[in-house]
Amino acid sequence: MNNLMSLKEKLFSALDLIQTNKDGSPITDVQLDKATAAEIEQLTIQVESCNPNPNPLVNAISLLEGSWQLQYSTAREIRSLVSLPLGLKLGKVFQVIDVSNKQFFNLAFVKHPLGLISGYVKVTASFEPAIEDSSPVPDKRINVYFDKRYLSIEKIIGINTPQLNPFKVVSANNPVGRVATLDITYLDEDCRIGRGGDGSLFVLRKSDGTVENTNLG
Repeated sequence: MNNLMSLKEKLFSALDLIQTNKDGSPITDVQLDKATAAEIEQLTIQVESCNPNPNPLVNAISLLEGSWQLQYSTAREIRSLVSLPLGLKLGKVFQVIDVSNKQFFNLAFVKHPLGLISGYVKVTASFEPAIEDSSPVPDKRINVYFDKRYLSIEKIIGINTPQLNPFKVVSANNPVGRVATLDITYLDEDCRIGRGGDGSLFVLRKSDGTVENTNLG
């Protein structure tokens, strides 16, 4: 247990160190040099190797419930949010999971550094435990089905804009020819690591605050 705590502390200390903006926005590998990205990957693998719940969908699914804040990712969709147009900057990114209804949403806040505009992108989705040929019961993989994407502007120069919240709702993209999957490779009360079917990495910490805009619909 002490070894696990030490490994987790090393991982999150390394992530805190490279969080230059100090605004809670997630870091992606494309923002790092290769050596630092490799260090984060190695620390993540070490934490995964000490997973206290190697079969999370069997005996620890309740730990998924609630709000999680994204700390680090190599996913293409997160990388694209880091390079937004019009000078917009990515802020905090959350995933809010409703285990009983097998639903979740991803919520990414964006804002202009001069306070000209602020808003968010939200993607709703459902999930189900995946049954693999090698195992008759769910293990650590879930199938993900994206539903809708919401684009919203909450404020313009400090003025609330409810008429633009949201201003666009479209169907979310799912992979062509396959079902999106996520392997939960580490899970405890305050830390979660996942790896997508495309090899993407997600490192999240349990959020101790209330996430705004928590309506799943």
